[in-house]
Amino acid sequence: MEYAAIRHFADKNYCFALEKGRFLIRLEVKKGDAARVVLHTQDKYLPLRLADTRRAYPMRPAHSDRYRDYYEAEVEIDVICLRYFFEIEDRAGAVVYYSNHAFYGQPVTDIDRMYDCPQTLREEERFALPGWAKNKVVYQIFPSRFATDRDVPEELWYQAPISHHADLKGSLRGVIRRLDYLKTLGADILYLTPVFQSRSSHKYDTDDYYTIDPAFGTKEDLKELVRRAHGLGMYVILDGVFNHTSVNFFAFQDILKHQGSSEYLDWYYPHKLPLKAERGKPPGYKAFGYYGDMPKLNLQNRAAADYIIDVAAYWIRECDIDGWRLDVGDEISHTFWKRFRREIKAVKQDALLVGEIWHLAGDFLAGDEWDSVMNYPFYYAALDLAASGTMGASAFLDHLGFMRGNLNRALDGYLWNLIDSHDTARFLHSAGNNLKKQKLAAALQLLLPGMPMIYYGDEAGMEGGPDPDCRRGMLWAESRRNGALFAYYQTLIQIRRRCPALTEGTLVETYAEDEAGLIRMERELGNQRITILFHTQEGSVALPDLRGRENLVTGAAFSGCLGDYEAAVLME
Repeated sequence: MEYAAIRHFADKNYCFALEKGRFLIRLEVKKGDAARVVLHTQDKYLPLRLADTRRAYPMRPAHSDRYRDYYEAEVEIDVICLRYFFEIEDRAGAVVYYSNHAFYGQPVTDIDRMYDCPQTLREEERFALPGWAKNKVVYQIFPSRFATDRDVPEELWYQAPISHHADLKGSLRGVIRRLDYLKTLGADILYLTPVFQSRSSHKYDTDDYYTIDPAFGTKEDLKELVRRAHGLGMYVILDGVFNHTSVNFFAFQDILKHQGSSEYLDWYYPHKLPLKAERGKPPGYKAFGYYGDMPKLNLQNRAAADYIIDVAAYWIRECDIDGWRLDVGDEISHTFWKRFRREIKAVKQDALLVGEIWHLAGDFLAGDEWDSVMNYPFYYAALDLAASGTMGASAFLDHLGFMRGNLNRALDGYLWNLIDSHDTARFLHSAGNNLKKQKLAAALQLLLPGMPMIYYGDEAGMEGGPDPDCRRGMLWAESRRNGALFAYYQTLIQIRRRCPALTEGTLVETYAEDEAGLIRMERELGNQRITILFHTQEGSVALPDLRGRENLVTGAAFSGCLGDYEAAVLME
């Protein structure tokens, strides 16, 4: 047994409340090392001579990745404080006891050498998430390029490739005009990239956070968009660019005018005065990605933090938006986000807060900062599996296991699973315009737990290289749209809603066969048991044992064979 691989901390990542009185405790071991794991618990304060509170719970291998097995046990408790340790038996029958980061040859009897779990504290730290958002389908809209309410010549709207500076006249009223389309597709949540006043097409360099960019419309237009979306059962999330402003933002302009005497000097991170940015050189102040026109805000400054939190609360109060996607969130302090969560949730308790981060984000997802993240690790795995073929089927399952084994279980239905975005090349471009690969990637998004995020136009077969070419005008002309692909997305979303076992069910079996490129999952919820199949390469794979079952993707009996990059959902 590899002792160095055995890992547990008595914190809210490894020991947390699922609900009042019910806890999950997790242990990591080297993959394949353990034959049996038992969790031993005991009340901290009640002496055994008064009450024998010792309990033993078999732990199950709930998740696995390439290197680790994640064992979990659920325990029901009503104590002041729980003490516990682990019994681990290896494949050769040797047993070791692991307690408080130490190993023992005998069961641990000294409670002060056990792990410690204060029940009330953990219950108060429980991850409270907006119930309305779980497993919902997100649709990302780039307002300047999605839809317009004006007459725009086709040669302007459909220009390709496209530059940052192209003005397609997209607007909020254009989005309003297309709400029925979004509802027909099956979108639940509309995520709009920035809509506030800015001189760029992308609006990630904000001039005025309290003003809708005139090119997009007015505050009344946003109110109407939210009101109509709500009337159709959809929600609206705005993009909060709070890491940096534009150089035209009033506070930065004041520094340029007054230099060292500006009352806003500490709103930013100046290196030296006078502030200036020269092409080809880092600016004389901290900025996003060293872009001098996006100076970084110092949100450790109380006045700057007050301003941004007031902005976020203002748009919730004024327009009833349903939450924020937080741009470059991992470059802003935990101190700020903890305060942001408290104050925004006080305005709207079920507001959804989603951070942009391109790596594992466990430190932001402990229940006191964000509700979710854009799941870029999923993006990379889907790209490697379905587009380039550089990841095998078993490695993809390992990736899913790693994410689930390292995050709070409450997040299972909340991660924004994407296959592209406004910051990446279109998936179809990355897949060499292979529509079968695009359909496989869509199936990975829409048939697994989480919040699948569809980048506008993916469902219509939009193409486009890296930023800015991934931000072309939406395909509205019937002659340009791929109707069959749209219908496929519709079907997958309908299956997702028809079969709660897909997202809420227990994963009772997983199987991957790299040579055949096959992923097979069995999920169960109540009396509903379904089989999900993904064939991740060219050719065909035979599954004769499943022949004849209803395939919800095709609406016909399953033939017992999957073709190139094909997915299936089978009912028993």
